[in-house]
Order: sequence, then structure tokens, then C-alpha cells
Amino acid sequence: MSKNIARLAVTAGLTAALSFGGVMAPVTMAFAEGTPTVATEKGKVAITDETYTGTTFKGIQIFTAKVTQDQKGDGSWDGSAAKTLSDIQWAPGNVKTLVTTALKDVTGAPDVDADAQTWAEFISTTQGSNFGETTAVDTGTTLDLIAKALEGDKTLTWTKPSDSTKGSFKDLDNGYWLFVTDTPSTTSGANGNTDAYTSPIFTIVGGSDVNVAPKKDVPKVTKAVKDDKNGKFVTDDSKNVFTAANKAADSAAEQPVEYQLAGTVTSNINTYVKYSYTFTDELPSTMVPELQGSNPVVEVKIANSVVDPACYSATYVPGESTNTLTVSFENLKEVKDKAGNPITVDGISTVYVNYKAKLDASKITQDMLGKAQVNNVKLTYSNNPHTNGTGTTVDHPAYDYTYGIDVTKVGSDEDETGNPKTLEGVQFTLQEKGSNEFIKADGTTTTDTNAAILTTNDKGMINVVGLDEGTYTLTEVTPAPGYNNSASKGVTFTIARGTLQQDGTAVTPDKDSANVTAADGVVKAGSATVSTGKLSFTIVDKKGSNLPLTGLNGVTFTWIAGGAVLCIGVAHLIRSRKQAEESEQE
Repeated sequence: MSKNIARLAVTAGLTAALSFGGVMAPVTMAFAEGTPTVATEKGKVAITDETYTGTTFKGIQIFTAKVTQDQKGDGSWDGSAAKTLSDIQWAPGNVKTLVTTALKDVTGAPDVDADAQTWAEFISTTQGSNFGETTAVDTGTTLDLIAKALEGDKTLTWTKPSDSTKGSFKDLDNGYWLFVTDTPSTTSGANGNTDAYTSPIFTIVGGSDVNVAPKKDVPKVTKAVKDDKNGKFVTDDSKNVFTAANKAADSAAEQPVEYQLAGTVTSNINTYVKYSYTFTDELPSTMVPELQGSNPVVEVKIANSVVDPACYSATYVPGESTNTLTVSFENLKEVKDKAGNPITVDGISTVYVNYKAKLDASKITQDMLGKAQVNNVKLTYSNNPHTNGTGTTVDHPAYDYTYGIDVTKVGSDEDETGNPKTLEGVQFTLQEKGSNEFIKADGTTTTDTNAAILTTNDKGMINVVGLDEGTYTLTEVTPAPGYNNSASKGVTFTIARGTLQQDGTAVTPDKDSANVTAADGVVKAGSATVSTGKLSFTIVDKKGSNLPLTGLNGVTFTWIAGGAVLCIGVAHLIRSRKQAEESEQE
């Protein structure tokens, strides 16, 4: 009798230890608060995932047993009371062989022919140190080995959900069960997040209904860009990059822009032996990352530790339709810092990738001014602790913008249509305030003035692209023939973006902040206008003056008389020489 009671107490501890796959402190039988009652009705299990509602689960029984639990005075089960297993037997089928084979090399494993009670006690005492209903089993523990063996066998018949609710199981035989993910779902949208598989859920069926949430998290990823106006990756200092990532910035041609990729890992990473993890970053075709040879220059950090580049691969594949930067870990659980020290990666770890990219000046066009250059990242991650399966997140974007100017040069006179005459061939230089460099038409800069001359075309226009937000001075250096240089002291203007939206909305510079200023009459009144990504205005040059002339007719007569005398003299000289030659011949 005393031996049976002792075994019952161990079984009660086993019940608590194995419930939900975690470990709880062993309990003793305490009957004072309720009436211990053997469950006779079939059991129910509900696995609820409110986000991935399409994910299905499956279950399999490991041990059959009588299940005892306290009942309240009204006959309902006391859900807070522990369940006790007795008369433990192996479930029908091949479960015993699979479990005992999986555990045969574990220190202290019973003989394969030992009874089910003995095996249950062994599992209870060797399931690992990670415990609690909300935790995930550690890889390599007895519970993990059991789940891996059962999931990997294709001959087992698993119990499927009872109805359209993907995790609802009814009419289950009482005993000890394992539940795992059957088929993961995705969130809505063409590129929805792929669900991760739950760590093994071990629970006792019988008595009170079992309600449990999957033990996993789907990794999340985001992308931020550092705005050079405030130098931050977040829009709110009180939040982090996942809750307030800065999605938008602007830049000049060839100006490095800092990007940050950030990703979390699944909360049950401790169940994985190997955890693959890959950032795939699709840059717009107009951008190129900073390169060292053909490889992108990146810095990878986990928390405050810089990861040794030997622990990951960083590649870049340029192209028009795909322009891809990839940072990939074969096994994130084995990363080290630059000093060779292991970096702890757990369910609360965040992985950061920092790199720089710039707008390629040769690819900037008028059509893209003020329009978002979309830069997308997605994350691919291991999503099944016991296979090589992977899941993928949705794309997360960031945006970069650039701007330009259109300037028209006209004279103070009119053409044959009555409009101000446009002036071709007028030369200018453009500089940003505070800079000693000159800006070319493609937005790149140089200290060589001659290399940065901007010349009006046959429509009297200059176009400059690839400008950042800022204040600039446009200076006329060579006017059109017959016209004065009215802008020799420069025209100052500002490209002001206002507030950059975080959704990729096109940007029109703020006209009220343009402040197009010059000497009186240099900028045509009311000519300053804005359009998507562009500021336009007109500069006027006055036509050269004609001063009065006198004595023009007298001067003309003198030139005519002088010419006539010269002609007579030449004719006389020729005739004289001819007569002299004739006399000599006679």
C-alpha cells in the first residue's frame, strides 16, 4: 500500500512536470480543497493562435492512464488543481518503440522492456532545467528527443482537429499527449508572414479542459533610414526601431545614406539545434551600397556585440529588376564577437545590420524627383525546430528622395510672339550654402569651376537633379551676347521638403520656404513655382544699351574719298610700268 502511494506521488509530480512541455516543481497529493475524482469522460484540448488562425495542429497519445483531479462541490473540475496519472501504459501502435529508441542513449535510461510507469518516471526526472507553462523545451532534452522522433516518423497516425477550428480537439482518450504544428499558415496579403512551428506541447488529457497557446513567436523585421536632418533611426526617442522606425530620408546624388535592418528571433529558439537567419534587402535600381570589392560593407550587431564577419555572409547582386543585398547566418546560435567570444542568442535577442547606400548619379532622372525610391527588406528564418523548414516575413520598406531645379533664362526684350526672349548659352555655377564645391547638372560635386558649368539649352533652361534639401546659390558667369549679367551676384533659393511622410508619398517642395532672392528685377516676379520634387523660377537679363553716335556721315565720306584716290593711284602705276616695258622692247 505504501509503495503504491509513493508511486502515486511520483506520478503526480510527473503530471506537473510534463504538462505543457515545461517543468514545474513536483507536487504532493492534497485532497483537502476538493474531491479527487477519476475522469471518465473524454478529454478536450484547445490550442489557440489569434494571429495565425489558419495554422493547424495535430496530436498523438504517448501514454494511456487514469486521470484523477479535484472536483468542486458543484461537480465541476478544479482547473487549478494538479492532475494525477495512474495505471500508466504505452499508447497503442509504434509509440513505445520510437520513444525508447530515441532515449536509449540518455544516461540512466531504463531497459527497453521496462514498464511504462518506469519510463514515465525517467522522463519526468530528465526533461531538463527549463520549466514553466510558458517556456519551450530545450533542444536535446528527453521531451525534445521524444517529439523529434515522433514528428519524424511517417508511419504514425496523428489525431487531427475535431472541427474547422484548427486547434480544437475533442473526444480524446485520457492520458499523456503530444501536440505539434501540422501546417503553418500565413498572414493576409500576397507576401504574408509565415507562421513558425510551436515547440512541443506535452499535456495531460482528462479532467478539466486544456487551453494552451502555441509556444513560439514569429520573428519580425523592420528597416530604418537615418535622416540627415535629425541623425536618427527612430521618429520617437521614447520608442525603438520596431515601434517607431524612421522610414523616410532625402539625399543628394552620391551622398551616403545610412540604413539599419533589425530582426527578432523566435521565442523558442532554445528548441532549435540550428537556426538559419537571412536578411534580404532589395534596393531600388537607382541605388548602390557601399562596397569593398564586390561585397557590401556591413556591420552586424546583436545587442551591443559586434558579430565576427566569419559568422555570416554578406553579398550584393546588382541589377535593374533585382538589386539585392543579403546578410545570411547558417546558424545564428553559433555566432561570436570579433574577439571570438560566443554571443548569447535567445528569445529576446535583436539582430542589427547597418550599411550605407547612395543614389547613383548616372541613374537619376527628372521623372524620379520627389518620388520615393523604395528599399525593401524581408527576413527568412528557421520555423520548425525539427526540420530544415523556413518561413518568411512580409516586406518592410524605407524610402529615399531627391530633388531638382528648373531655371529659365530670359531677356528683358520680347521675341516675335510677344513673349520674353529665351536666352541660349548662358552659363551658371551652383553651390550649396557653406560649401566650396560646385554642383554639376547630375547633382555630383567638384572643386573645379569649369567642370561644373551649367549652360542654358535652346529653350533657355538649365536642369539640375540629385539635390538634397538645403539652401543654394546660382551664379551667372557668362551672359548671352548683347545682354547684361544680372545674376552675377547670385540668386539664393531653398529647397524645403516640409514633413516627410512615412508611407512613400511623393514630395513637393514647400513654396513658402523657397525664398528665391536676388537683386531687384533679377528673378521674374511670380515665377517661382513648385511641382513634385522640383523648384522652378525665371531669371531675367537686361538687353545691352545703345549709346548715341555723332559725325557718322562725315566719317563715311572721308573713307569713300580715300578709297577712290587709292584706286586711281594703283591704276596709274600699272599703266606706267606697261609703257616702260614697251619702250624697252623697241
